[in-house]
Parts: sequence; structure tokens; C-alpha cells
Amino acid sequence: MINNTTQVSSKACQEPAGISSRGDTPIIEAAWLYYHNGLNQNDIAKRMQVSRASVVNYLGEARKRGWVRVYLNNDVFLGQQLSAELCDAFGLKEALVVPDDSSNTAGDVDRVTRAAADWLPRLLQPGDLLGVSWGETIYRLAQQLSRHPIDALTVVQLLGSRPAALGFAAEACTTMLAQKLDGHCINLHVPLLLSTKAVRDILCVEPVIAEQLAALSNCNKVLFACGTCVADAHIVQTGLIAEHQLSHYTEKGAVGVICGRLIDGDGHSVVADVEERMIGVTLEQMRNKEMALLVAAGAGRGVSARAAIKGGYVTHLATSSSIARELLASV
Repeated sequence: MINNTTQVSSKACQEPAGISSRGDTPIIEAAWLYYHNGLNQNDIAKRMQVSRASVVNYLGEARKRGWVRVYLNNDVFLGQQLSAELCDAFGLKEALVVPDDSSNTAGDVDRVTRAAADWLPRLLQPGDLLGVSWGETIYRLAQQLSRHPIDALTVVQLLGSRPAALGFAAEACTTMLAQKLDGHCINLHVPLLLSTKAVRDILCVEPVIAEQLAALSNCNKVLFACGTCVADAHIVQTGLIAEHQLSHYTEKGAVGVICGRLIDGDGHSVVADVEERMIGVTLEQMRNKEMALLVAAGAGRGVSARAAIKGGYVTHLATSSSIARELLASV
């Protein structure tokens, strides 16, 4: 059986957000009785003199507002057989393997990012400089992260800004994580891709940009996802590399993308023409970190995850059981 813990936000009980405090009272009371006192829904309905359906709605609303969060004990997953085999096979420090959602494969991404969001605060220490990449995976993790203040934490945007669908841009990911962790946020206030190399070089020596780039290079920990090189990949959707250009690089062996930079199956750089016009972390700067958490979830992520691990970019891995088995089958 999986152990879990449940937090009922005391702040929500004291200063409820949203509707009036009078309207919030039954929601708070139902959540407290269910999660703190351990009463079942029927007992709560009798005690509050409402229907059981009302109790179900109150509990659902409490979770929706973030007043209640159930945490799985990550040690259960960290210590299981697949995790141990991944660490042994690839030299990882730790691996968090989340069971697949057999009823909905699309749900695997949500499961993995939620588990990684619960795990991340345990991997951070006061004074850390945490570099953060971009994309849907990291954005979902940031959304699911509960507020967990860490003293003197600095959260750093690892690459410049680029328009992205549904708010998955780098600055959105970084800002949200910093807010949840009470960290100082350093955004990289430049475009990811410039029109010419000359413009890129001029911007990089501007004092404020140079200071932000220095913080980027000094990160002791990083959080990232490794993108794919398929036709609808994130770098294609954001216009960083056109689909026909990506096909050219896949013919040269590109299988993954780390912070906008292409890698082959062994994690080596596949240099794209646009790189000389990009502002952001380099592949070399992503190596040899004290902690480098790769969140690998979703279709096709096994190949890119393996490339990132082989390239020496990963110390900690959060993934699904199907990707874990795919990785182990490739050894």
C-alpha cells in the first residue's frame, strides 16, 4: 500500500480566497473533517446536515482551490525495482518512476509532472541557484507545485524568451516556480533568437544582460525536459527551427533538444545554424551539475531522455514506468 500525507492549508482556513468567508465555511469544514479528523463522507454529511453529494462537491472544491493537496510518499517510487535498475544502468543518483495511467496514456504526463513537483523541493537547499528550462512539461510542473518556501533560493531562466502556445514560454515557467518557492527570480530579458549574430553579440555584452548570463552560468542545479525532434516538436511550434530544417538535422542524428540546442543519441551536440543567433545556456554549461532533474513524460520521450542521460546532463530522473522500461531495454 502506498503511504501518503495530506495537507489542509491553514491559511485557507484563516483567510479564504475567492467567494465570501461565509460561503467558504462549509468547504473548509468538510475538508477539515475528512482529511484532518478522518471522518467518512456519510458521517460528514450527517454532522453538517447536508447531502453526501454536497460533501463530495465541497471536497472537490477544496482540492480545486489548492487548499488541500494529497502527497504520495516519493520514497515508495524512488526505492522500487525500476528506479534501482535505472540508477545502476545509467549512473543516476536517484530516479522517480511513476506508474503508467492504463486508462489514459495522455494522463502519464500529468502523473509524472505532479510527482516531480512534489519531489523538487526535497532536492533543493537554501542558497541554491536553480536554472529552469521551458516547455509544456516544465510549465505543468510549475502549475502543480505547492507553495514551499526555500531560503535564499534563486531561480534562473536558462534561455531567452520566445513566443510559446498556452503560456509555456521560458519566463512563465521561471516566474511561476520562483513564486511557489519564494525564490528570487532572474529572468533573461532578451529574445532567444536574434535576427543576426552581430545583434546577438551586442546584446550579450550589455551590462544588465551580461549579469543575467553570469547567473545562468553559475547555476548549481537545473530543472529541464528534453524535447523531441518530431514534426510537431516544441522547437518547430515556436518557430525556432522550421520543420524542413529539423528534418535536415535528424538526418545528421539529432534525436533530442535541451534548451533549444540539438543533441544526438549519445548526447553530443548537433549544431544548428540558428545557434549562433541564440542567447541562452549552452550544452556545456548544462553538464556537471550538483543536481540536474530531467522530467521525461509523454510519447516519444524515451529516445530523447536516453540521449540526455548518455550525454551527462542528468543526475536525477522523473519519468513513467513505460519510459523506464524503454530506457532499460536500450542498455
